[in-house]
Amino acid sequence: MAGPGGAALDELARNFTYGAPGAGNGSLSGAWYRRNEFHLYGVLLAVLGNLVISISLNIQKYSHLQSAHQEHARPSFRSALWWGGALLMALGEAGNFVAYGLAPVTLVAPLGCMSVTGSAFISVMFLKENLRASDVLGMTLAFAGSYLLVNFAPNISQAISGRTVKNYFVGWQFLIYVISEILIFCVLLYFYKRKGMTHIAILLTLVALLASLTVISVKAVSGMITFSVTDKIQLTYPIFYIMLIIMIASCAFQVKFLNQATKLYSTVAVVPVNHILFTTSAIIAGIIFYKEFLGAAFLAMFIYFFGETNAG
Repeated sequence: MAGPGGAALDELARNFTYGAPGAGNGSLSGAWYRRNEFHLYGVLLAVLGNLVISISLNIQKYSHLQSAHQEHARPSFRSALWWGGALLMALGEAGNFVAYGLAPVTLVAPLGCMSVTGSAFISVMFLKENLRASDVLGMTLAFAGSYLLVNFAPNISQAISGRTVKNYFVGWQFLIYVISEILIFCVLLYFYKRKGMTHIAILLTLVALLASLTVISVKAVSGMITFSVTDKIQLTYPIFYIMLIIMIASCAFQVKFLNQATKLYSTVAVVPVNHILFTTSAIIAGIIFYKEFLGAAFLAMFIYFFGETNAG
């Protein structure tokens, strides 16, 4: 008869059996893959999208450096290189857009750490920026945290219909949340516009506040389009167009403030700070608006937030 140690090893072997029918139900087992298939597609798209975004950020930074060395500096939008970076960013964000329709916000948003690690390597290789030992350690922790996020993020598959989004939109939790965000945004905008304060924390907090609205609206629009394709048309709901307008407006202003930050500060500084603030804002938005941790076990939540801390 096998002892407790043997039973534990048997359970571990079952959980890590790849693709075998009925083998285990833990991470990397066949049952786990089948249960999380669409979430994994979302993860893959998010990872690829964020790597493309990291390339775009460095291209735009290089464009700013070129402009700074010219005798007569031109605005960024007149540079073909800058527009190339902007198009790549749009492509990467398109990948994230589809990912939000396939997986929970609390799973997709933290995977922005891939843009941090990718951007760090690219900036060192092509922009000759310095990479410290702490940066390497941070990237290692980010990969470890990403594994925990994929494994312990809420395993929910919400059908995002127009009625569902409308009910969430008028819920008291979201109303309190969005009013608080608007007040904070207005205060920061006052310091930025009236006082001329362009500290990296102010610029990227403005980006993060807008990002929370972007994440909510992107998942709503993507989810309602998916629902329209697979079930019943949702594009007749006014809430779809409200969310579409919020998505476009918040994305446009995010680009404005993020572009200002990359112009004033190094990519190695901007990308990690932006990732931490964006991820925190997006996770809070996902929890409040989409109630993604409703009914989740405490241990799963604890491990998830531990992974998010490492990934951030």
